[in-house]
Amino acid sequence: MHGRELRGLLHPFLLLLVLERPGHGYDLIDRLRGMGMPDVEPGHVYRVLRGLERDRSLVSVWETGGAGPARRCYQVTPKGRDDLRAWTVRLAQLDQVIGGCLRRSAGAFQRTRSDGVEQYAATRR
Repeated sequence: MHGRELRGLLHPFLLLLVLERPGHGYDLIDRLRGMGMPDVEPGHVYRVLRGLERDRSLVSVWETGGAGPARRCYQVTPKGRDDLRAWTVRLAQLDQVIGGCLRRSAGAFQRTRSDGVEQYAATRR
C-alpha cells in the first residue's frame, strides 16, 4: 500500500498505539512499522501527534530519566478514547466497502479472464 493512502490512517493508528501503551515519537514510529506502515515519515508522525495534542486527544509529558535527551511521552486522554471509538466505527464501515470492492473485483477478473481468453482465441483463428 502506498504511503499516501496510509497517511490518512495515522490518527487512529497513533491513538490505538498510545492507548495500548504510552510512548515517545520514535517508539511509536517503530510500532507503526509493526502495523504494516514501513515508510512512514517521522516529520509527518510528529505533526499528527502535535495535532492530536492540540485537539486534546493526547497529552505529553517530558521524560528526563534514563540515557539520552529528554523526550515527550504521549498518553491518550478520555477525548482520545472517544475519538478512537468513532474512528473504529468509520474503519469498520470502510472495511465493508473495501471488502465489497475486492469481492467484485475478484469476480470481474474471473469473468473477464475466461471471456478474454476465449475472445482472444477466436480472433487468432
